[in-house]
Amino acid sequence: MTRFHLIRALCIALLTVFLIPHAADAAKRPPVTEKIVFIPHDSRPISSKQTAEVVRRVGYDVVVPPAELLGNREDWGHPDELWTWVDATLAQPGVKAAVISSDAMIYGSLVGSRKHSYTRAQVLARAARFAELQRTHPRIPLYVFGSIMRTPRSGEASGHEEPEYYRRYGADIFRYTLLRDKEEVEGLTRRERKEYDFLGRLIPNEALADWMGRREKNYAVNEYLIDLLRKRGTFRYLTLGRDDNAPFSQTHLESRHLTEAGADLGKSRFQTMAGIDEIALLMLTRAVNEQRNEIPFVYPRYNWGRGADTVPAYSDEKISTSVSDAVLAAGGMLVRAPENADVVLTLNTNPDGRTYEANAVMNDGVPREGTMYFADLVADYVAKGYPVAVADIAFANGADNALMAELQRRGLLYKIQAYAGWNTPTNSSGFALGEGMLVRHMDGDSVDHLLTTRYLDDWAYQANIRNTIARQLTWLRGDGFYGSLGTKMDAVSMRSSRMMNRFIEENLPPIAEVDTVTVTFPWNRMFEADILPEEQGFANEYLAGRK
Repeated sequence: MTRFHLIRALCIALLTVFLIPHAADAAKRPPVTEKIVFIPHDSRPISSKQTAEVVRRVGYDVVVPPAELLGNREDWGHPDELWTWVDATLAQPGVKAAVISSDAMIYGSLVGSRKHSYTRAQVLARAARFAELQRTHPRIPLYVFGSIMRTPRSGEASGHEEPEYYRRYGADIFRYTLLRDKEEVEGLTRRERKEYDFLGRLIPNEALADWMGRREKNYAVNEYLIDLLRKRGTFRYLTLGRDDNAPFSQTHLESRHLTEAGADLGKSRFQTMAGIDEIALLMLTRAVNEQRNEIPFVYPRYNWGRGADTVPAYSDEKISTSVSDAVLAAGGMLVRAPENADVVLTLNTNPDGRTYEANAVMNDGVPREGTMYFADLVADYVAKGYPVAVADIAFANGADNALMAELQRRGLLYKIQAYAGWNTPTNSSGFALGEGMLVRHMDGDSVDHLLTTRYLDDWAYQANIRNTIARQLTWLRGDGFYGSLGTKMDAVSMRSSRMMNRFIEENLPPIAEVDTVTVTFPWNRMFEADILPEEQGFANEYLAGRK
């Protein structure tokens, strides 16, 4: 035997001893489920549970931090503990991507970003940790979304999520920054200049300094994140959302400058966009699309009238611009014909271009101008076999009762593929879009389940039950109000659950596969609810997805 043959035989023997048993052991081990790590910006059901569930229904293990690390109204979150958790979790086998809220990692939560007392050095130091995270886990793409601080129109509109002084001076602060922004864009009239100077004297210096100082820190952090992407390629994608916004406001002003700061990166890597709560699902959707090397095609169709030119409430731009940005953020592409689309995104806008509130008297279920036309659009697309998603944005903070009654009457509730009608119009359009892109990877039961979740929350609770119970609060024993239920919480939960179960019986078909639910209020207020089905088979499936 030559020396070459001796070495070859020895190698074969070593392979037999060491590799074949290991290969056999590997064959016995179950495959590792692909994971996406998801850090939401707070613990609200729509921010965390409901968003994660959409991607779980695709087949991914969506790993979310323990609830005690996520921020809420009273506990603004634990950013340093979150960094430790994220670093350890990204080291687990099977992690394919991470979708991360920069607000959670830097301030603790979205509410924390508005109220924190961290120094500029502290928040920038936390922002710098993203570079280290990417160096430690170079093969895991980071999809990061953050907020450009909002500018609520008033203390009431802030929902008690701004510093205490905003309750008294919120409307004045909003108007002051509106004029500040307008001055940069087109200049002020003499009268507006006098008003601006007057408001500067009216608002207490300490209040304005506190509010603007926190905004300066937020701006510095966002500018730093843009720089990380430019110089180090830290993120696969970075999105900064304009929280509760208006065509002229401090939020709009800052967004304009941040857009300019990142203009050289291109929208394929960085965007500022209207909205915030829906961006988590858009980033998760992009992560899934890139994992699958897919670019979904989207065809948007608006109601007649103002349609695509509608500037909805809580936004600073046309809804068509917001939809275009959301499609790009989620990794999709707009197309001009529905027959070429993976998602036909229908948008229920009002013909007059206005957005009304879901608790308005006019949201009484009686068809309005545009209702039948839009229902006909949806019916026609469904009849042609197109995958239809409905963004119900005629009203903010709840569904259009007239539209939902018409979809129900025509048997379309479970023939469409996705639906959203919650909170701001861009929240709804972005969420319906993201879910609409992903349902093609789900079975029929999962699609129906997600539709039921939205119907219970957006239609039953937000557009109807919430408003009715809010009017009854003064009748209930105990201390509490809409924004802080206190000792009235149990009574509100019991009444809401009873009304919800009656709504299910009267409005949802058997395909909904839900009989009874319990309505709870994890944020101790009526603005959002957690709706848990109790029917045995459905409930077990529903809760299993959240473990």
